[in-house]
Amino acid sequence: MANGTVTSVRELLSKFEDEFIIIEKEVDPIDEIAGIQQALQDSYALLFTNVKGFPDVRIIGNAFSRSERVARMFDVKEFRELKFKCREAMKNPLPPQIVTDAPCQEVVHDIQEVDLPSMLPVIRHTPDDSARVFGGGIMLVTGPVARNGSDLSFKRMHFRGKDWATIWMGPHEHVTDLFLSEFRGEKVPVTINIAPPPSTLLVAAASFVHTIVPYGSDELGFAGALQGAPVEIVKAKTVDAYAIANAEVVIEGYLTPERVWETSEAEEKGPFADREEAPDFFPEWHGYMGKTLRVFKFQATAMTHREDPIFFTPHARSLEADILTAPFREACFLELFDRLAPGLVTDVNVMPGVASWAAFVIFQIKKRWPREEGLQKLLLSACFQHPILQLAIVVDDDVDIYEPRDILWALATRLDPDSIVLAPPRPDVFHGAYPAKRGIGIDATIPLSKKEAYKRPRFPTWIDLGKWIPSDVLEQAKSLQSDYAKMLARTGH
Repeated sequence: MANGTVTSVRELLSKFEDEFIIIEKEVDPIDEIAGIQQALQDSYALLFTNVKGFPDVRIIGNAFSRSERVARMFDVKEFRELKFKCREAMKNPLPPQIVTDAPCQEVVHDIQEVDLPSMLPVIRHTPDDSARVFGGGIMLVTGPVARNGSDLSFKRMHFRGKDWATIWMGPHEHVTDLFLSEFRGEKVPVTINIAPPPSTLLVAAASFVHTIVPYGSDELGFAGALQGAPVEIVKAKTVDAYAIANAEVVIEGYLTPERVWETSEAEEKGPFADREEAPDFFPEWHGYMGKTLRVFKFQATAMTHREDPIFFTPHARSLEADILTAPFREACFLELFDRLAPGLVTDVNVMPGVASWAAFVIFQIKKRWPREEGLQKLLLSACFQHPILQLAIVVDDDVDIYEPRDILWALATRLDPDSIVLAPPRPDVFHGAYPAKRGIGIDATIPLSKKEAYKRPRFPTWIDLGKWIPSDVLEQAKSLQSDYAKMLARTGH
């Protein structure tokens, strides 16, 4: 299998060739691609080579939907180890390298040649979507606009015109705050990078805790350190901005202060008395359909790409989204808590499959001295510095934070209702995205003074089963076990 960190989509295809299903039969970007991705999550990656209406484009799907594959992409034994590598990358960034000759600029289309809807194979994720929404564009902002750092973030876009698109920016993002404060009323030069190096995708998905990653941080440097080599960037052709050199496609242009509805239908019918009346738009991270909003306008000035471009868009509301968002988020929480209470937190898990973007996080701690009792509530309060954290649970070090049933067991036997921490009420800035407007923190730890009263059983784990059971039968027996049963066998609980 692959060795070393993957630094481009091309390298991903070559190193993991045996993990791709190549689909050569014509496939429609309307519903069919999303349907195939949905059916095969946490399995093989997909390469669509015959996309209806786009003969010169290939599309990658589900490449990041399997955690074991992502672990190998970044040269760690297990996915749960990746957060520690991301933390080191944040603490020791490797600045980007400027190049003058870049793969992403092999073909250049000026503004007169650009027709974005016909040039980009944007998929429709569900039949309920009111438009084809592109969620895989990585917006790169560098230089003075990013306080002399660099900012990477995924953006929800709909290409309404030949040379312009709607672009939604979350209220929790660096670029949103900068655009609405320091650059209010100005257009900001940016690039939208499609299928860039995998390390930049993980950084862009992170939605960092801003106390750990403040304005002016070098997010390209995080990606470079993670992949073990500087991310190469190149000066854009038509705007004062930079593009990721190894991206497959780049759209150059300006983020403008003009506000537009995300679809022409909403433009005609809006404004709406209640946001629930707005048309459904796109499956969002929280697991519900998003609503059509009035957002900012992106004005394109050019499009560049490789000779035979590969298109990538993460599957909406999916395991792929969960896996992309988790590692740097977990690294942020580890760093935050280590500054507050060094050594107390031993591990963090952003729960996959529940809600991505860190809506549900499990913290594992190990209390060592009586004076540390109560610090878990401080940590729970501190973690809600992350603007979209919905549920946080802290457990002891004898609980497996990667096994949901062990977490539920801890809640059932250790939860004191008086220990629940409520985050301050949030302003309603996410347009109905939350089922609740306040985050909940739950302390499911044992009081250190009563640790002996909560002693878990320890069944023998040293037994050599091969003494009684033939190896082939034993292997078959273990293959039938659930993850929970395997955890119980491993720990002896």
